[in-house]
Amino acid sequence: MTAPEFNRIRVDVMTFWTSLRRNLGAFRKANTGNIAVTFALATLPIVGTVGFAVDYSHANSVKAAMQAALDSTALMLAKDAATVSSGTLQTNALSYFTALFTKPEATNIVITATYTATGGSKVVVNGSAAVPTAFLGVIGYNNITVNGSSTTAWGSSRLRVALALDNTGSMSSDGKMAALKSATKSLLTQLQNAASTNGDVYVSIIPFANDVNVGSNNYNASWIDWADWDDDNTTTSCSSGRSSRRGRSCTTVTLSHNQWNGCVTDRGGSNAPDPNNYDQKVTAPGTTAASKFPADEDDNCPVQMKGLSYDWTSMNSLVDSMSPAGSTNQPIGLVWAWQSLVGGGPLTAPAKDANYKYTDVIILMSDGLNTQNRWDGNGSSVSTDVDKRMYDASNNGAGTCANIKNAGVTLYTIQVNTGGDALSTLMQNCAGGPDKFADPAKFYMVTTSSGLGTVFNAIGTNLTQLRVAK
Repeated sequence: MTAPEFNRIRVDVMTFWTSLRRNLGAFRKANTGNIAVTFALATLPIVGTVGFAVDYSHANSVKAAMQAALDSTALMLAKDAATVSSGTLQTNALSYFTALFTKPEATNIVITATYTATGGSKVVVNGSAAVPTAFLGVIGYNNITVNGSSTTAWGSSRLRVALALDNTGSMSSDGKMAALKSATKSLLTQLQNAASTNGDVYVSIIPFANDVNVGSNNYNASWIDWADWDDDNTTTSCSSGRSSRRGRSCTTVTLSHNQWNGCVTDRGGSNAPDPNNYDQKVTAPGTTAASKFPADEDDNCPVQMKGLSYDWTSMNSLVDSMSPAGSTNQPIGLVWAWQSLVGGGPLTAPAKDANYKYTDVIILMSDGLNTQNRWDGNGSSVSTDVDKRMYDASNNGAGTCANIKNAGVTLYTIQVNTGGDALSTLMQNCAGGPDKFADPAKFYMVTTSSGLGTVFNAIGTNLTQLRVAK
């Protein structure tokens, strides 16, 4: 019942009572009449009061049933609201509501449904119906109109997901690389389906081994440090003199930078990590060599990374092109995943719209323990020095993981352990969100390759849940 109708009924009832009191006063002074008339007049206020309560209660019952049907209808429409026409949305809304609404006495049912993507995807379903009265008809109210409304909103929290994926040599065993490709492509499908409009979900993909690949086409970029690469790719040749009195002439040649394969190694000093810890940060490259990304000619360079995008076709193609080779350097994959979320170097992070809330996520998947970075490790045995760049237990957990979470990024870690290795406490300690330093619920260990699909699906489901706003 609407407020105006309720007020009109209240006025009519009060008028009825006033008139009744006036007539009863006259009746009391009269000395004629009969008992039947007296009894009939006495029952009128009782019937009116009870009748009003009965009709109003019935209308409320219909309204509650209508609201429940509207809520369910809005949720059902949300599944494909972004992909159907407004006419189809309206038709579906009426069909869903009619199937759910169980009050056949209600008439003149009107259902309207609208979809908007402004400030987040949203479906609004409004409904109204007339409920016949049993008693209020005596004062002119044959029907009570009831109304309801339900809103389902999703996508108001946009997603940006960075995938740091292990492409090292050990991924070639036990079907792990094939399982990773399948799981990643399924996750991409989940994330794509969660986006009602372009930009709702962005994904970056960072394949890593000992190095990462930023793209050889960037060889003229100012953010590259070429010192180590030039040393490794410079040759000197000398001619032999015809006599002892004639000296030899020598020529030094450095390979052209356009021959670079696109790989970069950890940022920082050449001989030891820089005191600024650039390898643990996403600070923009500056003029110092330590702040730039050092070119490296690693023979096991992974495929080129891809920054934040919703080009699902090209992302799937990138995943298909991944190949296992090289040693394990989780810190470089992790820091570049973070770099992709903020931009810098070869990567651009699209500006965030103030109308939305954003959730930034990194998913780090690795099948091994750290064996080598720019400064430490031999590529075959575990290196605790590499681990410390990521999470230093002796320094209150300082390192890349803490920096990422302090920046408001949620970090999921997945250890694929098909070889009976020990649980990676490093990856376990790194998992968590901005509100927790370590969250065991965001760390997964799987002991079979097929387990990757289950874990990726669980994370994807968690990230893309529909949220009912009202």
